[in-house]
Amino acid sequence: MSTDTGHISSTGDGSWALNSPEAQADWGYRAMHGSVSVAKELTKSYYRKAISYSYYSGCSTGGRQGLKEVQMFPDDFDGVLAGAPAWWTTHLQTWTVKLGLYNLPNDGANHIPASLFPVISAEILRQCDAQDGLADGIISDPYGCNFYPETLLCDQDPSPTNATAPSSPLYNANSSACLTGPQIDTLYHIYNNWVETNQTFVFPHLALGSEAQWSVLLDTSMTNSPNSLGTSWVANFLLSDPNWDYNNFSYNTVQLADAVNPGMANADDFDLTPFYKKGGKLLHYHGLSDGLIATGSSIYFYKQVLKTMIAKGVSLDDWYRFFLVPGMQHCTNSVNDAPWYFAGANQPFELGSSVYSVPGFSDPKHDILLALMAWTEEDKAPDSIIATKFANDSVTAPVVRQRPLCPFPTQARYVGTGNEDDPDSWECRGLY
Repeated sequence: MSTDTGHISSTGDGSWALNSPEAQADWGYRAMHGSVSVAKELTKSYYRKAISYSYYSGCSTGGRQGLKEVQMFPDDFDGVLAGAPAWWTTHLQTWTVKLGLYNLPNDGANHIPASLFPVISAEILRQCDAQDGLADGIISDPYGCNFYPETLLCDQDPSPTNATAPSSPLYNANSSACLTGPQIDTLYHIYNNWVETNQTFVFPHLALGSEAQWSVLLDTSMTNSPNSLGTSWVANFLLSDPNWDYNNFSYNTVQLADAVNPGMANADDFDLTPFYKKGGKLLHYHGLSDGLIATGSSIYFYKQVLKTMIAKGVSLDDWYRFFLVPGMQHCTNSVNDAPWYFAGANQPFELGSSVYSVPGFSDPKHDILLALMAWTEEDKAPDSIIATKFANDSVTAPVVRQRPLCPFPTQARYVGTGNEDDPDSWECRGLY
């Protein structure tokens, strides 16, 4: 089943939520649970027998909805597949405003125009690609990259041969291929966590390698304001003031958001004991090149659940596994031909309206939904998921690359021999 959660709107338009707490609650959690309950009754009535297993698959807001189901209604589903979840609504939407403000005003010395996003991306790839152990055009470990952004500075001479900073082909005084000091400062804001007074963590930063999607949240050239995904939420959900001026944004806005939690949308109950005790299985994934929802938010979520459940004597590996996807953007697609397709939520439609599963590889090793089903019904836990990249993202074209995705915190590492585009040339390894 699927649901519009009680409203129809375009992306970034939150006007339907203005002064509508009931509509907000429908969007936050109620419509999904209600629709699931009705769908189950209809299914049982039609087939005249009880449902054996129920599964959920969703990404972005859909990922949040899946986690919300796990937390509030653990009996709704036996297996949940949650991709790039927008789970921390009160911090995600306000971070969206904050991120846009980093790059405003458009005529400020700090502003990085969209024309420089590819320049930044190229330098990050140059520095970070090989640091993950293999120069293959894919940044597999952006959090492990020691990035030196000052190589992008304008008006300086190339590094001397004995310098510790890496030299770069981008050293020049051409403003179309380099950054000024204030722009480098903006870059530091983008690539560092949002932290407030007394070291209060608010939201994680965009990962190195996410630049191909920066046009969504950081290109302010057309609107001269932060993306409406943030501003419209603050104005309509939180403040009930459609005339709210984003220039009045402050950390107080975040604190108010946490206090109100419009629609009870936050999926921030990290005690998943009821879902665990009923035998539920949770698979969670997030692209490492996501430019819409910082990948670190999923890492933070996983670690919070880990801390909560370990304190109760419950390990996660038997029922909750989390996979990072190198090169994948928000839910679908990738940069530099990184393997991204594993039949996750929303993914088949990117390859065609009639596509389902993984064409040519319809099995639990390649299809994450089938992996969830095998885990739930046969207790066969996925030790890896093989992601696929079809040429031109066409299922009728040859496979360009396949590579295993590994349960966090392990990472896929090249074994040193064999075709690097063959999944058999990789293995999941621990960090130490």
